[in-house]
Amino acid sequence: MAPTESKKRLALAIIDFLGASLKDGTLTADDAESIEIAQSCIADTFKVDSNDEAAVKDALGGQSLASIYSVYEKLRKKPSGESSSSAADPQASASETQPQQKQPQAGAPTAESDKLKSEGNAAMARKEYSSAIDLYTQALAIAPANPIYLSNRAAAYSASGQHEKAAEDAELATAVDPKYSKAWSRLGLARFDMADYHGAKEAYEKGIEAEGNGGSDAMKRGLETTKKKITEATRGAEPPADAVDDAAGASRGAGGMPDLSSLASMLGGGGGGSGGGGGMPDLSSIMNNPMFAGMAQNLMSNPDMLNNLMSNPQLRQMAENFGRGGGMPDMSSLMSDPSIAEM
Repeated sequence: MAPTESKKRLALAIIDFLGASLKDGTLTADDAESIEIAQSCIADTFKVDSNDEAAVKDALGGQSLASIYSVYEKLRKKPSGESSSSAADPQASASETQPQQKQPQAGAPTAESDKLKSEGNAAMARKEYSSAIDLYTQALAIAPANPIYLSNRAAAYSASGQHEKAAEDAELATAVDPKYSKAWSRLGLARFDMADYHGAKEAYEKGIEAEGNGGSDAMKRGLETTKKKITEATRGAEPPADAVDDAAGASRGAGGMPDLSSLASMLGGGGGGSGGGGGMPDLSSIMNNPMFAGMAQNLMSNPDMLNNLMSNPQLRQMAENFGRGGGMPDMSSLMSDPSIAEM
């Protein structure tokens, strides 16, 4: 007997789960060969192609086998809303032969659960978050897998600062109904508040996909805010400027500013002389020169210019002459050099 289409989809989901277990670190690289053999055997036995992305997506419905199973695990621990009284009551068993009104399916929303949800919404509007959580929880006791109730309780958890519980409810809601965009939005918010920016980005992207037509403005704003946080975190991980060696032996002072002592050394020595006898002129006098002051300002706004300044042959020659007592270089001659004039 050939495998049914349902079993083929399950086989693809298992193959995907095995591959994901290698990627997320659940299994080690030592297990890779065994996993690949298992995937190949399942694919051959069930006549499926694990490289067919469309078939895999259809099998999983945008989820993963692990997330689908997590829904089952959570739901089996919740009350089903079914009553066992009929099994214990002989009269109830006898009445089964008589015409009865159709009973709501176990776990499906009822008028009572919808009433509880509405009361929870009203509590949210009053910012009574604890009360809202309690009302949504009562609704979920009747319909444990209802994505709207789960998503609403996630919103109440977020509003009360319980972000991990909010993420758990929202994640469960998206697993039950991957097309319910509000659940993705609330999952994005919960992950963002937990500083899981990459997870939040993924949730907002899936929410935009579920909404279609490029997504709502609110969803796109959430995505953009999350991307900015990821960019800021990436910049924060870069080494500070003063930990990076510059070209041509230049160094930076505190706060990443050019070290002007390097410039003074290059010009022929330090010291606090007034400019006579071949010594270094008083730095405050030099800075009174408008051209030099302008160049120094450019140096402070663009430290890379210091590297170019120190490697300029003409300036080095003038510095050597100055160091041998040749006096302060002629600034007009200095500024005739195109590269220095540009600085």
